[in-house]
Amino acid sequence: MKPDSAGIPAPTPMDRIERAHLKDPRDASHVMFRYEPDPQFRELLQRFWIPVWSVPPGREAPQKVLQYPVSLLVISADYARFYGVASGLSTTTLTGDGWAVGLMCAPAAGFLLARTRMAAYTDRFVDVGDVLGPAGARLTDRVRDVMSGEPASGAAHRAAMDAFGEVLRPYLPVDAEGELVNRLVAYVESRSDVVRVAQVCAEFGLSERALQRLVSRRLGLTPKWLIQRRRLQEAAERLRTRSTPLSEVAAVLGYADQPHFIRDFAKVTAMTPGEFAALHPGRLSRTRR
Repeated sequence: MKPDSAGIPAPTPMDRIERAHLKDPRDASHVMFRYEPDPQFRELLQRFWIPVWSVPPGREAPQKVLQYPVSLLVISADYARFYGVASGLSTTTLTGDGWAVGLMCAPAAGFLLARTRMAAYTDRFVDVGDVLGPAGARLTDRVRDVMSGEPASGAAHRAAMDAFGEVLRPYLPVDAEGELVNRLVAYVESRSDVVRVAQVCAEFGLSERALQRLVSRRLGLTPKWLIQRRRLQEAAERLRTRSTPLSEVAAVLGYADQPHFIRDFAKVTAMTPGEFAALHPGRLSRTRR
């Protein structure tokens, strides 16, 4: 993480909601802090996120995410979990007052932490101790201790992230296959023009079968899913920030036609693109539901 002059890590400049987080703009239930990990963890970890929330009694604040193709470690006052990738929409419902310290791993990390194929964890979670052993229990206790006083404090965040670092440092360095899957995911996520699995095979010199095996082992998914997930995330970003007709959004993202795009988006998010766009005031909506 990047420290300021007082030694407290400064949140990374992510004021805009990440494209994966389908947050309702009317939701004021929480404050979100995000931090980069120490550079030594670049191939193993992607970012920390620390929400601190307060939801009025009797109310709920569901948080919906089109998860990235990575595993997660999340510790709160009530649970400590290792998550595989959610193939659909991931929903966490906030109630009462609380906090969580979340860690988004790099694509390479899940297999290293779990020591088995990540397909075993797709759409499920286990206790942190089930993958990290006794170190997971110690990590949980330490994070809860430092976060119990002032969960919005930068000092508490630094101490919690340091605790994760100490436990995860033995997993370095990342293996060569892990570095490959990191590059592969970065390629798909950064290239809007990648709409076919054959393009990924050609870029990395892999047969389709070899690519399928690699992605299943390290991520628990399929190459086709990687492409579809990036397209849906990019669609969500466009729908909440631009007044672009749905036909144009579909074309830019490489869909054969607008109905196909609408079906894909609605199947995963349970909202049509028009319904999602309508949640975001200030956007001149010319979309059709």
